[in-house]
Amino acid sequence: MVVRAGSARGLLLTALGEFVLPSGGAAHTSALIEVLGRLDVEEKAARQAILRTAADGLLTSHRQGRRTRWQLTPAAEEFLAEGAERIYGFQATQPEWDGRWLIVLARVPETARAARHLLRTRLSWAGFGSPAPGVWISTHVDRAKEAERVLGEAGLSDGQVFLAEHLAGGDLAVLVREAWDLDAIEDGYEEFLAEFGRFRGGDPLVRTVQLVHAWRRFPRTDPALPARLLPARWSGMRAAKVFARRRAGWHAAAQAEWRRLGTSEPGR
Repeated sequence: MVVRAGSARGLLLTALGEFVLPSGGAAHTSALIEVLGRLDVEEKAARQAILRTAADGLLTSHRQGRRTRWQLTPAAEEFLAEGAERIYGFQATQPEWDGRWLIVLARVPETARAARHLLRTRLSWAGFGSPAPGVWISTHVDRAKEAERVLGEAGLSDGQVFLAEHLAGGDLAVLVREAWDLDAIEDGYEEFLAEFGRFRGGDPLVRTVQLVHAWRRFPRTDPALPARLLPARWSGMRAAKVFARRRAGWHAAAQAEWRRLGTSEPGR
């Protein structure tokens, strides 16, 4: 299987968050290349992924004899720690909801592509959906400060953030489907369950990276809605249980194998 450069970098970020961050924040080149190689990433693509990640300010390098050791930068540690909290704690639903909505009003000119991209990606990561142009909604009212930060980073000083209650009008299920593509999210959960629902053997390090890499997309795409707003056919909660069970089952062996790679690598 040929892994594209973008996919190689995504797998590298998953490995950095799963193994490097909790084990001191540093790793030799050969350990990273070995992990990516087991995931069918060719050495050239693996090295390119490492260099790209360094160019983005997430890694710095220093020599140890003939070896190169990569260290997570403070920005990388913050980025990966925030991602780990969201990924590992994600349950695919909101257990408690008082009926209030967080609403963001923010219109971005078509010409301001960077601001539009930042607004869309950051608000989606925070669980917001957009049922209409310039309107973003979320059931997670505790993320108001996060929404304010996104507006500030996008340079949208005239954006507005509201707390609101639904008093009357059409069916909320229609609004929800206008804001989020629930069918696509459900399809993703079904694919995840098909891959990880039944236990399969193999290299626990590889399976752990594959598991976390597959799961990490759901906090970006699934708003974790309250159960009363979800369709009757919804596999998210079952998938979340499978993720927790598989990761717990592979964790110790995967970490032990990572430590072995860190102490026995011969290359640079």
